[in-house]
Amino acid sequence: MAYRSSGAGYADVAAHFRAKIEDGGLSPGDSLPSVDEIREQFGVSAKTVSRALKLLKDEGLAGSRGSLGTVVTERPRVAPASGTARVERTRRGGPNYASGETSTGHTAALLSCADPGLCRDLDIDPHDEVIIRKRVFRVDGKPMTIGLEIIHPRALAVVADLLKQGPRGPDHWFNEYTEKTGKQVSGSPEMRIARHASRDELEDLEVPVPDADVAVPVMVTRTTWHDEDGPLEVMEDIHAPGVWHNAR
Repeated sequence: MAYRSSGAGYADVAAHFRAKIEDGGLSPGDSLPSVDEIREQFGVSAKTVSRALKLLKDEGLAGSRGSLGTVVTERPRVAPASGTARVERTRRGGPNYASGETSTGHTAALLSCADPGLCRDLDIDPHDEVIIRKRVFRVDGKPMTIGLEIIHPRALAVVADLLKQGPRGPDHWFNEYTEKTGKQVSGSPEMRIARHASRDELEDLEVPVPDADVAVPVMVTRTTWHDEDGPLEVMEDIHAPGVWHNAR
């Protein structure tokens, strides 16, 4: 079925194909539709299509390939996806991972929470137990992001395998939670902060630090997720030094 949206601009067209590339609907080497086909699909001008394709090429997601037209690049550049972006991608039916991305170091634990900020955000008392899940996202084998999920203990009564070691599966656990409870999970606006990395974080990101007194800055993205009963999870992504800047 053709996509129709009155007033669609080049950014809308680019966003459509960007999502298909990120979700795996278009793989490296696949051809995008022709200019005429995109014009018909979106009801836009040839100039609008050209601007959209140029944007995808500038982002490193597509390139010209002679008679094949515009194709998805063999190695699309992967920006450091935040937890929010991953959740939304799986909700659209896409994969948990972008092209060229894998993850390692999956751990899960039930731990006492003494951080006042986390206790406030999750609406729990100090030293209440929380579920902490961690993994390291890699692009072509290189560690790029540490993904942390600090989960309210009430979620364990619904999704029993939150303490499972290793990968849980292709979908985020919110999908199972909503299916079983009928409660929608929504996220607060994503916050970005810069801070110094801990020694453990630098080890996970394989960043060598020659001097113990050297402070290494990292970018952290943070979202608090809620359902109708209150906060459910605090999601943090710690991006390797320089990764976020280079991806922008």
